[in-house]
Amino acid sequence: MPPSSDRPLAQPGATSPAPRLRLAGLHNPLAGPFDLSVDAGECVAVTGASGSGKSLFLRMIADLDPNDGKVWLDGQERQTFTAPAWRRQALYNAAETGWWSEEVADHFHGAAMDFARTMVPRLGLPPELLTSPVLRMSTGERQRLALIRALAHAPKVLLADEPTGALDEEATAMVETILRERLATGIAIIMVTHSPEQAARFGHRQFRMRDRHLEPARGEPS
Repeated sequence: MPPSSDRPLAQPGATSPAPRLRLAGLHNPLAGPFDLSVDAGECVAVTGASGSGKSLFLRMIADLDPNDGKVWLDGQERQTFTAPAWRRQALYNAAETGWWSEEVADHFHGAAMDFARTMVPRLGLPPELLTSPVLRMSTGERQRLALIRALAHAPKVLLADEPTGALDEEATAMVETILRERLATGIAIIMVTHSPEQAARFGHRQFRMRDRHLEPARGEPS
């Protein structure tokens, strides 16, 4: 886990850049309010019991579930984006991602397919998977291909819902390597995980969802 002290420090007199993602009073009748800022290149890890509201939290940020409050991306308010443009930039990668066609190749076109071809071996996947039917893939294969599909959009914020939940240790390490590389390019990640070990290993900051409210994990500043 990259320590927080490795992040660039603001120079005296310099204007601090806006956070990559900022939430203020984000809520709906079921969860929140949430107030959070995430910097470019930072991963915030969120743990919590099943049903505590972790996925709902990510979906609210992506504006996939009803919500009120304010959200900014690089200082620009969410309401100034069209819904498709926002969801490409603050991209929700579900734990069980939907596939709208029976063939894997139909989900990757042009540059996205080129990107996928470079990524599949790095995630321990056979190249022929890109031309196979979706139903022939295992759960872990679908999960890794869904992550490739998400990253092909080059989002500024990745809302990763259990991105390694179906993977073994080796495949999990491959995914984390790819995500660390993305963090180095400036993406911000909010990762939901059931693994406290992964949260400690990968998250720059850790939070716990309890009763649909976000609180700092034990040992984190409040």
